[in-house]
Order: sequence, then C-alpha cells, then structure tokens
Amino acid sequence: MINYNGSLISEQDLKLTNKNRAFKYGDGIFETIKVQNNKILFLEDHYFRLMASMRMLRMKIPMKFTLEFLEEEINKTTVSISSNILRVRINVFRKDGGLYNPVTNEIDYIMEANEINLKPKSIYKIDLYKDFYNYSGLLSTVKTTNRILNTLAAIYSKENDLDNCILLNERKGVVEVTNANIFIVKGNIIKTPALTEGCIKGVTRKKVIEIIDKHPDFIVEETIISPFELQKSDEVFITNAIIGVQPVTNYRKKEFKTEISEKISKSLSLMAITN
Repeated sequence: MINYNGSLISEQDLKLTNKNRAFKYGDGIFETIKVQNNKILFLEDHYFRLMASMRMLRMKIPMKFTLEFLEEEINKTTVSISSNILRVRINVFRKDGGLYNPVTNEIDYIMEANEINLKPKSIYKIDLYKDFYNYSGLLSTVKTTNRILNTLAAIYSKENDLDNCILLNERKGVVEVTNANIFIVKGNIIKTPALTEGCIKGVTRKKVIEIIDKHPDFIVEETIISPFELQKSDEVFITNAIIGVQPVTNYRKKEFKTEISEKISKSLSLMAITN
C-alpha cells in the first residue's frame, strides 16, 4: 500500500498527473528511513532534516507536520507489512502547476514501505566516477529528487563490476558515493568530506561522527579529501540509513582492513537500539 497525503491506496490506484512537479522539474525531496522490529530508527533526526530541507526549498510546511504526525503516518504505512526490516521512503513535492515558477508552495507527500533483506558484503569494491561532477554548495546537501548524477554513477558501477562509485566535486575533491557518505581512516584520524564539499547531510553520517567524537582513541575531521588519500588510507567505509556501515575492501589495487569499520558498525547498531 501507498500512503498518499494520509490515505492508504494501492500502487495501481496512485495517479500522478502530467503536471507533477517532481516529474517535470525534480521539484521534490525525499527521506529514506529504516524500520527495524517495528522501531523507526533515528526518527527525530530524519524529521528535522526533512523540515530543514523543506524550508530551504521554500515549501510550505503544513501545521500538522509534527514529529508525532510523521511517526503516525509511518506506522500507518508499515502496519500491514510483516517483516523485521523495512525501508520507508517519503517523497515530498510541490503541488501541481506552474513552469519553473510554481503556482503554490503547498505540498503533497507519498510514503511507501518495502521489506528488505540486508546481507553485508564481505568484498566491496569502489572506484572514482569522473564523467560528471557533484557541485559543492548547500543545495547539494539536500536529498532532492534530481538524482541523475547518482543514476549515471550507479550504471557505471554496474558496467565495471563495482559495488559503488565515488562522486567528485568541481575541485576534484571526494564528496560521497552514489548512495552513501564516505569515511577514510588513517592511523587514529577518521576523515569525512565536509558539508561544504557538497555531500548529503546524512543522518547516519551524523551518528557515526558522534560515535567517533566520544571515542578516546580517534579524532574525526570534516574536511577536504583528495582521491590520493584513499590510496594511503588504512580503511574506508560508507554509511547510510539502510546499510548502516559498510566497510570498503578494495579501491583499485588497494586492499583495506575492516577492523575499525566493524567496531563502528557495532556501536551504531547499539545506538539505534537504545536511541
């Protein structure tokens, strides 16, 4: 079932018009949330990111859009699905009409939930995607429905027998991978691209930074990362709301250890349960 503006309908009954702005202009945002054993993971962080994104894109936030409302709507969408792990995607887009200039800033939303079977990969290969760049700046930190760069990079990954690709910005700095934030480990320093590099303001990225900040043996840096630093790293791992932490084992001819990545993954799982 699909939750369309609060009403549960079948996928077949969902009808979007040719004036839909998410389709015509990419005028929409989305949030992906993991539900595990009926618990919505890091709901508050997802809620505040969604609200901040809507404000940035000058969408009119309905008065009813409270944290409690979002929780109720997610539960309504997932209640009929009997699975331990679900992916919930929330799409928010401006109502139909207008050209570049919309006729209204009021919004519609769609929620969909799908069961997933997560199988961590023991071998995970990545490389650079250099055909097009992810431009730095605040707008790139928002999960808009315009994901053509990520789509092309995902196709490139498949064509080249890779698990993922690293996106670069216009200054040739590391930004993220196609569907996740990225971290590199060298000694006791763990780096991740700063938001000013153009990476998504990931909820799991935020939680991992909190975990590292509290660890006495490691220092976390949000900074500029050159692709050359990947070759010198001890470990590389990626993070998003669904996979949590995925260690990277191979970058070109370089093979990475996964010891620290696995420890952070366990800490994140514990945080998700107790949050």
